[in-house]
Formats: sequence, C-alpha cells, structure tokens
Amino acid sequence: MNQELIDFLSGFVTKQRLEQLHRVLNDRTNYITVVLEDIFQPHNASAVIRTCDCFGIQNVHIIENQNKYQINPEVVMGSNKWLTLNYHNRKKQNTLDAIGYLKEDGYRIVGTSPRLHTTKLEEFDLNKGKVALFFGTELTGISDIVKENADEFVKIPMFGFTESFNISVSTSIILHHLTYLLHQSDIAWRLNAIDKQQVMLQWLKKSIKKSDMLERKFQSMNLDSSD
Repeated sequence: MNQELIDFLSGFVTKQRLEQLHRVLNDRTNYITVVLEDIFQPHNASAVIRTCDCFGIQNVHIIENQNKYQINPEVVMGSNKWLTLNYHNRKKQNTLDAIGYLKEDGYRIVGTSPRLHTTKLEEFDLNKGKVALFFGTELTGISDIVKENADEFVKIPMFGFTESFNISVSTSIILHHLTYLLHQSDIAWRLNAIDKQQVMLQWLKKSIKKSDMLERKFQSMNLDSSD
C-alpha cells in the first residue's frame, strides 16, 4: 500500500523535484546515526541537524533530560523536515533507555570525547558494524551514563591549546570523515527497500501542500475500488 500511495503522491510534484528526491534518497544512510544528549543551545542543535542532512544521515536521536531540544529556523534552513528525528524524553533520565534502544537495533554505542582513552578518528573501524555517535552537552560533554555504557570512544586529534571543538564543528568533522570512508567502502550502507519507502513517503507528504487531503482521497479511491 505504501508504494501505491507513493506513486499517487508522486503525481503532485514536478519531474525535477521527484528526481531530486530519488537522488538524495539513494545516498541516505542509517549505518551511522547521531545521538544528541541534552543539547540546550538552539544554534548548536540546528547546526547539527543541518550537518546531518548534508552528509546523508537520515536518523537523529535526541535525548531530552534536563534540556528541551530547540531548533533555530534561521540556522536549520528547513533541513529538519528531511530527517527522521527520534525523541527520547519520557523520563527525567532518558539516556540509558536510548542506549538500550539503539543496542537492540544493532548499533555500537560510540562516545565522542577528547579526554577519555579513545580511538583517533582516522583509526576508527567502520567495518565492525553500525555506529551510533553520541555527542554531549556543550559544557560537560557526554554524561557518565554514556561513558559507562559505550562500546567505544572516538576523538578528533587536536594540536592547539583549546581542549575541544564546538559540538556542531565536531559533528561536521566526524561525519565528513566517516561518510567519506563509508562511500568508498564495500559496506551495505544505503537504506533498505522498506526504509526507502518510508522516507520517500515522509518526504512527499512534506513536499506537497494539503498532502493529508490527498492521502484521504487516495484511501477513499481504494475503498471504492474494493467494493
């Protein structure tokens, strides 16, 4: 049914737009996901979202413990509507639940930190399996819960006096390197057929005005044809 609805809605976008959607979709990945833990500055939150879209990261996980995740429209530039944002915010402390959810889905939990015994970014092995990159708060970095439950840690080598990069800069550097390696590898990193359908349907609905009305029309047409 999803594919039939996709075919129906595809008739309401231009040929050029549809080609663009398929082209971008072909380079989307869930092999790497980004997890943001308790980010509180809207500028940083929005810059990370924009970076994830630019590098083809489809799923972003947002952990809200003490801080609500806010987006700055002028920074995000609409990129948030092309991503699948997964919120973990049902409890006062949601980090452990998010870690468990991602581990069940086959992800390695990878903390980003310049202070811990970590693997240098250039030496990080993507072939070991799917990667969930955890980025912590602007002031203190990843929480102790992430440090205690992470499978690995990765850091960006630095040679100056400053101890760490801004979170949006860190995300950009790490994703640029890892997605470059991913695209050069033999890893099956692209979305599978079912995920592609779900994402394409999501994008079409967000690309078409009154898509909910068109979807109701499609459902009605299918009910009539089944009588």
